[in-house]
Amino acid sequence: MLKKQKKILLANQEIIYNLKSYRLSRRLRLMIYGNGEISVTKPIFVNEKTVEDFLMSKADWILNKLATQKQSPLALGAEDSLESYRLNKKRAAIFIKSRLEYLNQFYGFKYYNISVRKQRTRWGSCSKKGNLSFNYRLIFLQPAEADYIIVHELCHLKEFNHSSKFWTLVAQTVPNYKELRKNLKMA
Repeated sequence: MLKKQKKILLANQEIIYNLKSYRLSRRLRLMIYGNGEISVTKPIFVNEKTVEDFLMSKADWILNKLATQKQSPLALGAEDSLESYRLNKKRAAIFIKSRLEYLNQFYGFKYYNISVRKQRTRWGSCSKKGNLSFNYRLIFLQPAEADYIIVHELCHLKEFNHSSKFWTLVAQTVPNYKELRKNLKMA
């Protein structure tokens, strides 16, 4: 793999991105991570002019995504001091455990460990072992949005996918999950 840091001007805004070349890659791929880092992966046979044209064709989407991320609650507290982070993490752990117990009264699912972390790109996750992990920034969300995320991860204990059965489970306690999901920019 070859990796270079490159710059491009999109709508008079300088954008820095990482360009990766893979021998086995078959197509161009664009990723924008939660921290605003942009990565383009290309097959080795694709030249840099083609990559720039590709980025120009996606300029509106890229700039929109970057602007949205700056306003996202995931970006809140990115510059937290260590002391502030520890305090917010404790507050979040108390809040999440309380809401988890309350919301799980409806489902009765068995979970094991609960962790609260400073995740850059996720609100939560569920492991196949039944461990639940949540972003400490849930405490900065609206209560309904935080409940949706907690229910979302709870329902993965029963349905470890995003099938219609999974969404039916979520809808049992969060009927407006589609609207909340859209607000949180979850894909």
